[in-house]
Amino acid sequence: MGGWIMLLAALARPGRVAGLVGIAAAPDFTEELLPKRLTPEQRREIEEKGAVTLPSDYDPAGYLYTRALIEDGRRHLLLGAPIPLDMPVRLLHGLADASVPWQLSLHLAERLQSRDVAVTLVKGGDHRLSGEADLGRLAQALDGLLAA
Repeated sequence: MGGWIMLLAALARPGRVAGLVGIAAAPDFTEELLPKRLTPEQRREIEEKGAVTLPSDYDPAGYLYTRALIEDGRRHLLLGAPIPLDMPVRLLHGLADASVPWQLSLHLAERLQSRDVAVTLVKGGDHRLSGEADLGRLAQALDGLLAA
């Protein structure tokens, strides 16, 4: 969700944002990813109870998804039209990411209005890209934006 929030924040205050770096950015995930992962029972639980908790590799308690999150997400969808941000953007994505398909970063890159967009795909990289080499790539991306 961080990549989606990053984009919404930049759209809200483009004059205060000089560049963006996203790791496994998943804008519109409540429409693009979540529905495909929900079973009919889980969909029913969201409708009837207003929420469902799904297992997560990153939190033993799982992740809570609410009907309010999904409805709010629909009011903030970005990928259906060009995204009017004209700033440098660096997107990093692991090819072994089991949570967010790397193709979503390519789709986001296509939608961004900026001509200064680079996508780095990391062979063997997971969703968090938190290994030493991955953190080095992130530092390089940040250094490059700061130098520009």
